[in-house]
Amino acid sequence: MKRIAVIPGDGIGPEVIREAVSTIELARDLFGLEISLAHFDWSAEKYLATGVTMPEGGLDMLASEYDAILAGAFGDPRVPDNKHAADILLGMRFGLDLYINLRPIKLIDPRLCPLKDRTPADIDFVVLRENTEGMYSFVGGNFKKGSGDEIALQEEINTRKGVERIITAAFEYARAHGRKRVTMSDKSNVLTYGHDLWQRVFREVAARYADIEANHFYVDVLVMWMALDPARFDVVVTNNMFGDIVTDLGAALQGGLGMAASGNIHPGRVSLFEPVHGSAPPFAGKNVANPVASIITAAMMMDYVGFNEAAVAIEIAVEKAVTEGETTKDIGGNLSTTEAGAAIRKRLKDGVDK
Repeated sequence: MKRIAVIPGDGIGPEVIREAVSTIELARDLFGLEISLAHFDWSAEKYLATGVTMPEGGLDMLASEYDAILAGAFGDPRVPDNKHAADILLGMRFGLDLYINLRPIKLIDPRLCPLKDRTPADIDFVVLRENTEGMYSFVGGNFKKGSGDEIALQEEINTRKGVERIITAAFEYARAHGRKRVTMSDKSNVLTYGHDLWQRVFREVAARYADIEANHFYVDVLVMWMALDPARFDVVVTNNMFGDIVTDLGAALQGGLGMAASGNIHPGRVSLFEPVHGSAPPFAGKNVANPVASIITAAMMMDYVGFNEAAVAIEIAVEKAVTEGETTKDIGGNLSTTEAGAAIRKRLKDGVDK
């Protein structure tokens, strides 16, 4: 039995996660899967009422009792310091040591791409973002804060262990998925200490994978080629901040954040899967949010816990629904959130019943 913790979150999170959960439940029935779902209300609403973000012992409970976590979006304008979202989302990433942020960049339908004359064959790569170090380590401080002489320091942390394991993960992913090229991106021509470490480790790790082509782009050149010729990329590996930026560009190439799935992974341990579009408070409760990202995220999670056949079937159902225009308005359809989710599930059921 695979145990999944479901944390719907805030804003549109509960709406899109509801569609993902319904899709998982249908796949469970269609494929006879042993999978159980437990729901946790760690929302901003509850935080505002109780003052508690993640309950005491929450991380230990997730690590010891669950195989994976499916989470919605976090963030609420009533929490201006974003403490609730940071404590839960970053708390899970750092506290569970989820060092791989895996973002598939895959175009389903050419009409969704903002680049002209691009096909799904042109945009089909993955980005592995280092998820626990870099500029997001909260190392720094302020001196004379609020004065005209204020100094603000924000440090980037790169460890040999952290850099080596994410680069190794990129090559392992390439080998396991039949990918032929790994591209590392940094800014070592300016960040001459931390990114020199990335350069040296990349060369050392690449030497162990003679079957995989290894190349390098400075991050400014990387984003230029993502716009000019995305077909040149297969697997991209980069640091925390650059990965955060380039993956949103990648999402734009595939049709927007409503199409963007992600996994926060530590192989062999409980890992977190979440759509990356944010909580979008203005759209909450209106039944207009795109559920595709959450459903593809659910498929990624199913694959991670060992249900590959069901994961592939869900992905195929999503692709058929999108190409037939059975979608929400943000990607050209006229369906509501619930209708778009139902359309995908109908495709899933029809595909399995054939």
